Amino acid sequence: MSTSHAPCLPSDGFSQWNGRVWRLAGPIIIANISTPLLGAVDTAVMGHLPDPAYIGGVAIGAVIFDFLFWGFGFLQMSTSGFTAQAQGAGDETEVRATLFRAMALAVTLGLLLILLQGPIIALAFIVMDPSQQVEGLARSYYAIRIWSAPFALANYVILGWLLGQQRAGLILVLQLALNGTNIALDLLFVVGFGWGIEGVALATLIAQGGGVALAIFFARSAFMVRDPSITWSRLADRGRLTALLHVNVNIMIRTLCLIFALAYFTARGAEMGDLILAANAVLMQFQFVSAYAMDGFAHAVEVLAGNAVGRRSRADFRRAVQVSTLWALIFAILSALIFWLIGEQIIALFSNIAEVRLTAIEYLPWMIVSPLISVWSFQLDGIFVGTTRSAEMRNAMIASLLVYLAACWLLIPALGNHGLWLSLMVFMAARMITLGLYFPRLERAVAGPAA
Repeated sequence: MSTSHAPCLPSDGFSQWNGRVWRLAGPIIIANISTPLLGAVDTAVMGHLPDPAYIGGVAIGAVIFDFLFWGFGFLQMSTSGFTAQAQGAGDETEVRATLFRAMALAVTLGLLLILLQGPIIALAFIVMDPSQQVEGLARSYYAIRIWSAPFALANYVILGWLLGQQRAGLILVLQLALNGTNIALDLLFVVGFGWGIEGVALATLIAQGGGVALAIFFARSAFMVRDPSITWSRLADRGRLTALLHVNVNIMIRTLCLIFALAYFTARGAEMGDLILAANAVLMQFQFVSAYAMDGFAHAVEVLAGNAVGRRSRADFRRAVQVSTLWALIFAILSALIFWLIGEQIIALFSNIAEVRLTAIEYLPWMIVSPLISVWSFQLDGIFVGTTRSAEMRNAMIASLLVYLAACWLLIPALGNHGLWLSLMVFMAARMITLGLYFPRLERAVAGPAA
């Protein structure tokens, strides 16, 4: 992504945009970090059980739901993009209508996942080939957590709607409540009651349902306000529905490619044995923590860029990109330094199994490098989501996935698990390059003067 032709910000302009970015990114970073913290607790409580297969069971089960739920992450992305643009244009009626359309779609898709739970789990274990013990544990996890599908997708929509309105403080409250409840129930069910992997799944199900109830309570004004301009014909407007479906389908394809890449990573690690699978699952918590932290700035640029499009201001678009990307890079460097300095101590928190710890330490250098490579693709994702340029996101991700699979084919036979991690870094770099090639055209398409 290059903005070298954009004018430098004056000191007062930088200070103003600095505040705008942090008012969004700050609460979102705190909220986002609580999400991988939840995954970390899941891994830690399993890692202190007597067999590494428990970590593998959660890792495989989590990958299945990552594929399912992240595959529908377009619900949050498209909702935030359309909401930000409607608010930037001053159309409050469309802000509420966007929520209603997306919620109807989310609940429908969630119920469909429950109906198809049998074929989904069968297909999952055709794609992945874990040991028999890991598969049995993953099936137990799946059988409980699948019932959270409508709640998980509804949460995506409400969070995207709040983000599009720049209500980051409320997002923080909701995410901390949801993930805090989940973590507390994890510890109660697994450590307290000894329910094992089923306790982890049940904790997630209860927390997701409670999260939706709390989110609807906070968003009740949108549901209770009687707006005569919100009619069935407005909600079912053909042009708006077509735009919604077009963006959603493209982002869904993009997201499925991303989740396939991560699922493929886990599957190839599983082929190398339960010990490699468990060590990679521990290291992935590093990846998720840094990703969710940097994603706060991606969400900030997503909203600010979408708002600038709604106001038809290319100057504001450029400033949002410049300031948010600067802070994202600073956080990437800080993440790399933390992993370098105390990475081994962090690994020890996840497992007391010596073999898992030693294996994870061997591959720790990849986690030190990862934030510096992946930060660029996160930022570009936010820019393209906010401007609802979903076709470019789809095309860039498909190309990056092909590069990643080719890298795996070439590098894993020669380098083993190091080759698998190197392939993942190649994937992140390919995402940066492919989206970066589209960026100049996107910037020129933003209406309004450049400064």
